[in-house]
Formats: sequence, structure tokens, C-alpha cells
Amino acid sequence: MVLFSVQSASVPANLLTLPERIFEEEQNRWLLQVRSQVRNLLADPMFDGIEVEPVIVEGEPAPAIAKAVRHYNIDLVTVVTHGRKGLSRALWGSTAEEIIAEAPCPVLTIRPPQHDFVEHKGDRSEVRLNRVLLATNFRPSSAAATQVATQLANQAGAELHAVYVIGDYLEQISVMFPEGGLNAISRLRNYVQERMTQLSRGDGARAVTHIAEGRPYAEIVRIASETDADLIVIGTNLHASLFGGTPVLGSEIERVVRNAPCPVLCVPAARVMTPLPALVTQPVS
Repeated sequence: MVLFSVQSASVPANLLTLPERIFEEEQNRWLLQVRSQVRNLLADPMFDGIEVEPVIVEGEPAPAIAKAVRHYNIDLVTVVTHGRKGLSRALWGSTAEEIIAEAPCPVLTIRPPQHDFVEHKGDRSEVRLNRVLLATNFRPSSAAATQVATQLANQAGAELHAVYVIGDYLEQISVMFPEGGLNAISRLRNYVQERMTQLSRGDGARAVTHIAEGRPYAEIVRIASETDADLIVIGTNLHASLFGGTPVLGSEIERVVRNAPCPVLCVPAARVMTPLPALVTQPVS
């Protein structure tokens, strides 16, 4: 396991073993704070029995984490998100969403104090996945997410739920173009029903299916709440930025991450976790 931290300034490679006198200088006080934080994390009982490698680098969080994922061959990145509103949120996005967009592996987002899937018993903590909600659109971008959600549900003995949301924009199209629009919606409803029936009967999945119509993120969040889901699994696919620069996530995925009542596992279309991380196979003590 890699405990990874990105700082805005250079950090000595031997930070954890530097002599105390180094921190007496004013310009090094911040390093003492960083070292204390890392040491406190490493001393947490949840890391008992786990080999943890602390890595502290200088740079911007998203590209630095993406680079580390490739360097250390990471299967899963875990980040904590913080809900933000207002103009700064709209213009600049969040670091967590940038990490999801740049990381070449699945990213698990956790936004306290949302419902989680860790059960605490005395001095032990165990992963308890009872219900996994897969948000799918049956496109190639959701294929990897379907595989991961199915594996997680099977290994944890959890209920697998799957939701497909028919976007409310289709209803708007049917109003503007009544003849063609209504036929298109009817065909889509039939197609979704057929695919969801296959998913509910599949050998690997056997999912409880939900078909909703409306704003995708709102329906996914609603169904996650109604089913008391422990985890939402959703496939991610990058889009070109409106103003150029680095690719960005779709707005619906961003809203799911920001509003979900439970952690969200974002699975990029290009990669599946192999092997699965020790999410469901080992207790964390």
C-alpha cells in the first residue's frame, strides 16, 4: 500500500528520519507538520499488519497522482472529497474530480459524513458491502464498471443493483419533434428493458434492476438512497474541455460524486482492477 501525499514545495526524501534540529529553522516548520501528519497516519491501528510505503512529492495533485499510479502499478486510488458550492466550484472544479479524470485506474471517492461500508468492532474494522449499485448506460465506457461491480458483489456476497437512467432531454426532443422523438423514446425504453432483463438473469451479475427517467445524476443518487447502497460503481469516460486543456469528466458523473449518499467507485473505460484490491477479501485491522 502506498500512502501518497502531494505538497506545493519540495520535501526531503528522508523526511521521516530527519533530526529534530532541522525543524528549528522557521522555513522548515511546515515540514515538521507534514512529518507529524504522516507519522500519525502510519500509527493508525487500521494499518496494523499492512505494509505501507509513505511517498511525499512536490507538484500538482492530479498529474502527480496519475504519474504515481503508473510508477507503482496502483490498482486503486482512494481520495476524500469535499462538497463545494458557488462560483469557485463551477469555474475550477475539485481536485478529486481532476484526480478521477487523470488517474488510469479506478478511483474510490469518499465524502464524509456519508454512509460508508466499513464496520467498526472494538479495535477492528471490517469491510461490509451489503448492496452495490451499478450505474450503467450499456456503452463501452460502462463495461469495465459492470465487471468490477459484479466481481465486488460476488466476492462480498452483496446484492447487486443496476440502474439505467433515460435522460430527461429525450422528453424535450419528443416535444420538439413529436413523430420521430416519440418513436425514438419508445425504442430506447424497449432496448433498455431488454438489456436490464438480461442483466438480471445473467450468470455473473443477477442484478436487481432499476429503470428511471429524469436527470441521470439525480436518479442515481435517489436510487442509491432508497436501496441504502453501500457503494456506487460508475464507468468514466473523458470529454474534451470546452476551453481546451486537459480532458474533463462529464457533468453528470461529477454531480454523482458530489451528491452521492455513499462512496463512489469511478472505473475508467480503459482499465479494470486486476486483481481486485483487498476491499472485500481481507479485514482491515
